[in-house]
Amino acid sequence: MEPSAEYLMEKLQRDLTAEHVAVEDNMTRSRCACSFGVLAVSTKFERKSLLQRHRLVNACLAEGLLHISAFEQKTLIPEQWARER
Repeated sequence: MEPSAEYLMEKLQRDLTAEHVAVEDNMTRSRCACSFGVLAVSTKFERKSLLQRHRLVNACLAEGLLHISAFEQKTLIPEQWARER
């Protein structure tokens, strides 16, 4: 089963207690079978390196990632998100 953007969003919001999550379905643009871009904002990323943040997201979505061909992620803490908006 290919995961949906809604599934990814709900899973990240619940498991990472995310303040903000945006999921973009890139399937048409990338021509991959299943491709997503994710922006996740969570206090759980505080004092974590970029690699540690990405590992948290990957662990959260482990089951769904088995069915995704391409996955891009951006992980921010709330302070970073506030500056970027």
